[in-house]
Amino acid sequence: MQAVKMVITGPFSAGKTQFIGSVSEIDVVSTERKISSAAEQVKESTTVAMDFGRITVGDDLVLYLFGTPGQRRFDFMWDILSQGMLGFVVMVDSTKPETFREAKRILETFESYASTPFVVAANKQDMEDAWEPEDLRIILRLRQDVKILPCTATDKESVKNVLLELLYSILDQLDQENGE
Repeated sequence: MQAVKMVITGPFSAGKTQFIGSVSEIDVVSTERKISSAAEQVKESTTVAMDFGRITVGDDLVLYLFGTPGQRRFDFMWDILSQGMLGFVVMVDSTKPETFREAKRILETFESYASTPFVVAANKQDMEDAWEPEDLRIILRLRQDVKILPCTATDKESVKNVLLELLYSILDQLDQENGE
């Protein structure tokens, strides 16, 4: 059985835990803790180490999804979680322009860990005030070859589409490395 490790990363409250929970066939292994800082109380809890989910794609392929913490004080986990990844998703909350700079920083950090395929998931596209993916491409200064995909982390089909796009990119890279 082929195992593919994917990392789901992005700023605080971008939707990483929800993204994994929407598609995981197992109960998500989560390290959520109650938020103690008043400045961060936009939600009840936050990931402090990682989230873990799994999806069986076929008889011979399984995806392991590792979600990173979004807060800088837990960013020491990013390098650990990136070990062995074959690709990553950068989640961006399309309704929070104040997080776009942090999303760009996280993207650059993960690019420095390994030259693996990645996609950007423009989350919360179901919200009225969401930025369009192509506008996010401009503000995040993404190259044209970087896939930026509309996403709603609470919608299983939307999440599956993002993961499939990343999986196709990973398989293409593996084929190229194997000279196929």
